Amino acid sequence: MEIVISRKLKKTPVYDAYWKFACERMTIYYKRVSGDDELLTKDDIIKKHKFTNAYRAIDRISQYLIKEIIRPDEDSDRDYSDRIFRILLFKTFNKIETWESLEHHVGDVSWRNYDFERFNEVLSKKITSNQRIYSAAYIMASGKKSFGYERKHENHLKLLEYMIKDELAKKITDCKNMESLYHLLKKYPTIGEFLAYQYATDINYSSITDFSEMEFVKAGPGSIDGISKCFLSNEGYSPEDIIKHVTENQDYEFERLGLSFQNLYGRKLKLIDCQNLFCETGKYARIAYPEYPGVSKRKKIKQLFRPTSIIEQPCLPEKWNIDFSMER
Repeated sequence: MEIVISRKLKKTPVYDAYWKFACERMTIYYKRVSGDDELLTKDDIIKKHKFTNAYRAIDRISQYLIKEIIRPDEDSDRDYSDRIFRILLFKTFNKIETWESLEHHVGDVSWRNYDFERFNEVLSKKITSNQRIYSAAYIMASGKKSFGYERKHENHLKLLEYMIKDELAKKITDCKNMESLYHLLKKYPTIGEFLAYQYATDINYSSITDFSEMEFVKAGPGSIDGISKCFLSNEGYSPEDIIKHVTENQDYEFERLGLSFQNLYGRKLKLIDCQNLFCETGKYARIAYPEYPGVSKRKKIKQLFRPTSIIEQPCLPEKWNIDFSMER
């Protein structure tokens, strides 16, 4: 159902910056894909600081998940339990180096090859060597109250054990839409609202489910902060209502601002992408619009941009039927 936002919802200059930011991020992305790295952007804030892409699926971590884990698994004889275990294990730590360290030391990282002691030993040694095993993307609850271990990663391994033994794979295949998958995941210990939505999105990149990314959204703390900078008040609308509204009206907004938005090979922004964009715009506004402090009141962007290797044409879910020759 289309969400109609009241005209009483007063916009700040950050709202227009939201659309300009999305446009600039995609311009930069396609420049990098084409190998044109000489002048990525004239925006000094984007040039200096690290931001995610406009589309979640083309960020580095999502690309690794899709290309190196989901796609190979779909061409193998792995059952759903194995595939879900691998997706959730990777996303629990959300760090490529942690996954590759497990692969190096235990071989096949899978439910059928899983052993708590072996996996725990690898991760504990990394910690002892002062290596981080989690990314900073999500705040992860320790799980000690639920599983009793002192170290967070031990509780998370036990959580994954519990989920798979609880016939999670079968329960997922019984889900009818993204929202039901979200509620299923949220029932498990330590998995809060935002993390459940992120995990549901990751699982939905695979062929295990085939849910529309326009069915359901859950705003995270960063997104709520960004929304609070884009509007003077929410006028009773939920963050999710606002995300749905901007997603449904993206063509109008780009046209209103005279912006030429290069979408993802014909794929428009979805709810998950616009949710992320509010988070990133909120970060951008810390420097560009300090007069709008939002709910977080944060003033600095911690992470700086450091160019990595050349970006290749993305690996995207096959069910999206992306035509890479299509004009953007």
